[in-house]
Amino acid sequence: MPLRLPRRALRVLLAATAALAPGLLASPADALTPLRPPARVLGSAVACPAAGPVTQHYHSGHNGVDIGGAHGAPIHAVGDGEVTISGYEPGYGQWIRIQHPDGRISEYGHMVRRDVFVGDHVVAGQQIALIGSEGNSTGPHLHLRIWGDPSATYGIDPEPYLAEGGVVLPCVPGSGPRPAPLTHPVESGRVVSAKSADGRLEVFAAGADGVHHAWQTSKNGAWSEWESLGGPGGAELAIGPNADGRLELFAINGDVFQHRYQLQPSGAWSGWEAFGGGGKDIAVGANGDGRLEVFASGPVGVFHRWQTAPNGGWSEWESAGGGPANSRIEMEKAPDGRLEVFALNGDVFQHLYQTAVNGGWSAWEDFGGGGRDLTVDHNQDGRLEVFASGPVGVFHRYQTSPTSWSEWEGTGGPADSQLTSQRTADGRVEVFAINGSVAQHSWQTGANAPYGPWESFGTGGTEVTATANDDGRIEVFGTSHAGVHHKWQTGFASWSEWSWLGNSAGPAVD
Repeated sequence: MPLRLPRRALRVLLAATAALAPGLLASPADALTPLRPPARVLGSAVACPAAGPVTQHYHSGHNGVDIGGAHGAPIHAVGDGEVTISGYEPGYGQWIRIQHPDGRISEYGHMVRRDVFVGDHVVAGQQIALIGSEGNSTGPHLHLRIWGDPSATYGIDPEPYLAEGGVVLPCVPGSGPRPAPLTHPVESGRVVSAKSADGRLEVFAAGADGVHHAWQTSKNGAWSEWESLGGPGGAELAIGPNADGRLELFAINGDVFQHRYQLQPSGAWSGWEAFGGGGKDIAVGANGDGRLEVFASGPVGVFHRWQTAPNGGWSEWESAGGGPANSRIEMEKAPDGRLEVFALNGDVFQHLYQTAVNGGWSAWEDFGGGGRDLTVDHNQDGRLEVFASGPVGVFHRYQTSPTSWSEWEGTGGPADSQLTSQRTADGRVEVFAINGSVAQHSWQTGANAPYGPWESFGTGGTEVTATANDDGRIEVFGTSHAGVHHKWQTGFASWSEWSWLGNSAGPAVD
């Protein structure tokens, strides 16, 4: 594993199983993956899929119809139904399949973004994606297929099918509800930041005397003075949004685990409440139905606890089936809405994942050798990307499809550094690394693209986290023995100098 050995990467591929990404198994663009039989056959409304001319009609060599359109233009569901596939396939790029109650299946390909995921129920006319040119494509367009029944090996002509419902191509889409985007977990650590429901950032930093808190006084604006909250000293922190928008903060040290939460969205906070015994590290993420789920590591592995209802009470602690002892933990969300957990200690790196949205969990799988710290983010097309630091720098590994990963690749960067990452307003992942001597950052040269060289971002420190303002500008918080500094994008390609928050140092973070 490159985090323990010289720069030679150790190949560790994920098993390409249906359990890893149900309904997302890749298939050639002109092949039909098995379709489940419809539960019933009913009539349903038909809607215009996208604005634009027909650039290629259905025929024996073209299984579907192409509708030309501007890059990023909306794509709409042609009828009510359930999303059975939402993922990535090399020939199609990003694609979606919807099962309709009349027994037909609609399929959409080459989009640049998907707004619905497996298990979602959609209505006719609902926006489900944006037009793109991914996969085997010569320009931005929607490739629309209609399958007559689950056993078919070639689709039916979409134009007569739509015309039967009163939609004649070219057409003008109507408006429809747009699902909320996926709620991706926030980076955990000794300094964490999240956005309140009203768009203002809040930041928490763990000092020896407990947790300290500061917040923006307006969206994208200035910061309050630091406020001492008490709570566990020298803690690791995690923060996540409840289904109703109230933030909830978790803090753990070797002796105690506590939490506190907003009493209303963007409002005041409760006091500290007991949440469990002590441990090493924590991470929290929101399930697809809004229920928070917390993972914590300790000397005998990883445990988890989850809300039994959105905004509701909590389960008892349960073992997560093993996992690395005393590990650093981070969570991310797969493109279909399933949570994934990554855990790293000095000897091993493992991960596990939900086998269905809101569902149970896989067994732990090897992901590499040990290291110092990790960060996980998602590309613009939804593919996850993992960075890990060790004695010879920073390495990364990324999904090449919903069910497979690249090998580990070296990127350079500071050795044995603390890591964080955040997406830019245009969808590029940017990674920040800090150790006792230096802070550096590296970023994708384009959406879903390779990374440029590491560049200086400041002097050394103890911890770092990055978040995004309401207008998309990244803001970075770095800690040291002197306090908490921050640095923010003044535009989308320029940065401020480092400074204190609210003109005061805040807590020292050792």
